[in-house]
Amino acid sequence: MYTTSFAFFEAIADAGVSHCFVNLGSDHPGIIEAMVQRKSHPNFPRIITCPSEMVAMSMADGYARLTGKAQCVIVHVDVGTQALGVAVHNASSGRAPVLIFAGLSPFTQEGEMRGSRTEFIHWLQDVPDQRAIVAQYCRYTNEIRTGLNVKQMVNRALQFASSQPQGPVYLCAAREVLEADMEPYELSRGQRNWTPIELGGLPPKGANQIAEALARASRPLLVTGYSGRNHDIPAALVELADTVKGLHVIDAAGSDVCFPADHPAWVGVRQTGGDPAIPDADVILVLDCDVPWISTLCKPQPDATIYHIDVDPLKQRMPLFYIQSDARYQADPLLSVQQIVEVLRKPDSEAAKILHTQDLSAAEASRRASYTARFESIEKAATTPLADGKFGVAHLSKHLRSLCPEDTIWVVEAVTNTGFIHDNVRPTRPGSWINCGAGGLGWSGGAALGIKLAAEAEGRQQFVCQIVGDGTYLFSIPGSVYWIAHRYNIPVLTIVLNNNGWNAPRKSYMLVHPEGAAAKVSNEDMNISFAPPPDYAGIAAAAGAGDVHALRVEEASRLEEVLKDAVAKVQAGNTTVVDCRVVPGF
Repeated sequence: MYTTSFAFFEAIADAGVSHCFVNLGSDHPGIIEAMVQRKSHPNFPRIITCPSEMVAMSMADGYARLTGKAQCVIVHVDVGTQALGVAVHNASSGRAPVLIFAGLSPFTQEGEMRGSRTEFIHWLQDVPDQRAIVAQYCRYTNEIRTGLNVKQMVNRALQFASSQPQGPVYLCAAREVLEADMEPYELSRGQRNWTPIELGGLPPKGANQIAEALARASRPLLVTGYSGRNHDIPAALVELADTVKGLHVIDAAGSDVCFPADHPAWVGVRQTGGDPAIPDADVILVLDCDVPWISTLCKPQPDATIYHIDVDPLKQRMPLFYIQSDARYQADPLLSVQQIVEVLRKPDSEAAKILHTQDLSAAEASRRASYTARFESIEKAATTPLADGKFGVAHLSKHLRSLCPEDTIWVVEAVTNTGFIHDNVRPTRPGSWINCGAGGLGWSGGAALGIKLAAEAEGRQQFVCQIVGDGTYLFSIPGSVYWIAHRYNIPVLTIVLNNNGWNAPRKSYMLVHPEGAAAKVSNEDMNISFAPPPDYAGIAAAAGAGDVHALRVEEASRLEEVLKDAVAKVQAGNTTVVDCRVVPGF
């Protein structure tokens, strides 16, 4: 027996997909048959059963963010596609390559073909346009109508997913198509025809112009967002900052390690849309960034010179986007930075001549002093607990940095607390900090598991620490997350920031109505309180059937002891969730 379903799995395996995160249904008999018959083949993808489609998608998303390799999510017709929910938004905005595959209700009802309708639900799940459910978030969608070109269809989808800007793709097929017998076949040229599109660099004139502007600048600034997904970017930006001694670097998304926190050019993560360095700068280079600043809160001076280099400078999926850039380039960020550095270091270039007229030692000293002052301020705020013996996120993060292994991968979804965490964890290694970079809360539960799987698959036994807000933790569907962690022995440390509710809506409200009626009322009156709070760690323990450890801490005096215990448990192979009662705003 050899059907379209068999060919589908051959196609994804040949394309490098190593994991399928599945939530199966009545559209998948052919898929299940292929799984059972072919599971012993050496390169057959590992199947991970996921009781929640959102968690399945988030696991594939996390895996792809660490490795750059697209994985597969298999869901059930229209309802499974809908249940992917905000996870599709996250993969799209967060630029994670994921192949989603769903069945369609059978298109015959009288037994004309194998796979014809056999259950009443087949009528209810037959919708006019299933692909439309997710199409606006996907780089590509299509229906597989025959097994005769299924491998080409799969590779075309993966080519879209893996080309910049990366993102999810969606394929679907009716049950009759998946059940259809066919002759095995191979692609005539293997995978050689299906590599992703490669972007070029800057035009020579553009590289020279940007280099000269940076060399001439008194207060140069680089604002980036997603560039660190390429793990070679941090070193390239360090080279640029070591050449332009006055350059400062802001990370406006916090989704990856774009620039190491131990370099004096580091300003940190500024997801709030502003920093004094932005209005102060006379030259700004925006590099692969969706929201470099929020103009109602902070914006460059009108006479600032601004250049924008991006894989998608037009932001074609955003109906409203523009920044006041003097020039914009669709180009590979790494190649572009390397070109600019090359121009700056070429002895006979105009940029190099301009740079040599500058007082580089004074610029470097000023930058070092600014970094030292920022570092000391962060340390002072985090070192001591609060007067009542409680602690905030900064103090907690400082302890986590000292107690978690040096090779820890930080998976962060802390919304309003992200800045506190980044300032105190201060990641330096490429790939060691991964944030959602999107707006669909609940990503980090599945993502942490996917990232841990990816690290292990790459032969790196790295420690994974998820830091998540209490509301976001509930969005992540923890019952599914920790059942999967238990079932597949995926040990991660989860830190729940329990501040008794959603603080992001209050912040949003205050930005619009700082003197409004709700400004002075409690979280309960604003309907954003979680009082009385649920047993966050207990939810995970129940899902893990006793193999997931639940801890809780609210006194600063016990924090180090509890965190040491949690880290030790995870290192011993047991997922652990710590409910940390934190004071908001610290």
